[in-house]
Amino acid sequence: MRILITNDDGINAPGLAVLERIAAEVAGPDGEVWTVAPAFEQSGVGHCISYTHPTMIAELGPRRFAAEGAPADCVLAGLYHVLPDHPPDLILSGVNRGNNSGENVLYSGTLGGALEGALQGIPSVALSQFYGPGNVRLEDSFEAAGVHGPRIVRALLDKASWDAEAGYHLFYNVNFPACAAAEVKGTRVAAQGRRPGVNFSVTAQPSPSGRQFLWARGGDQRVRSAPGSDVAANLDGYISVTPLRADLTAQDHLAGLAARLDEG
Repeated sequence: MRILITNDDGINAPGLAVLERIAAEVAGPDGEVWTVAPAFEQSGVGHCISYTHPTMIAELGPRRFAAEGAPADCVLAGLYHVLPDHPPDLILSGVNRGNNSGENVLYSGTLGGALEGALQGIPSVALSQFYGPGNVRLEDSFEAAGVHGPRIVRALLDKASWDAEAGYHLFYNVNFPACAAAEVKGTRVAAQGRRPGVNFSVTAQPSPSGRQFLWARGGDQRVRSAPGSDVAANLDGYISVTPLRADLTAQDHLAGLAARLDEG
């Protein structure tokens, strides 16, 4: 098996090293793991691509590349520059430092990498590690992801659907709870949640010259979302697995809107 991995925390991020080990275990002794990751941190860039300027790429070692772009750029680089004649069987993105549950899905560069893989027709999985009191002081805060990641990825490959509906392939969002590996209670297939009242905001900070600079701030990640959602599963100590698709159409509103707006 040939696996392409990327992330949004950057080529030197500890979570990428965890993902390299997960991918190597899944690929097996006869497999290949290729890394194309951002040269610098790209958290929060979503599904951004560098459409208006070129992306520099550098080979750092065998099967290891850094690109000055977003995770989706890295996937494109991997498919069309690094492995143009030998596409990967699987794309893994992560392991993100922090959860990508709930509304974070819409901002996540980690998800952006997996989304681009799905748009290219390659089975793709995003993996993220929730941070909290249960793991932030562990010697290895990625322990839950490192121990359980290979099993989850294999299970998805063996049992999950990768079908395409109207051209949009499924991909999967996996979030590991903020606890030691031995304390993980199990796995829950869960819908994407929404933490009520949790949004990004900005805080102003003046520079020494008096100019104003704005820092983006996230909301409280401990706020619970609806039962059965990814956030709820993670906060209860479970690994969440969420099937996603790039189609953002609100299917439940199509018929009603058509009845009110369609003419003739």
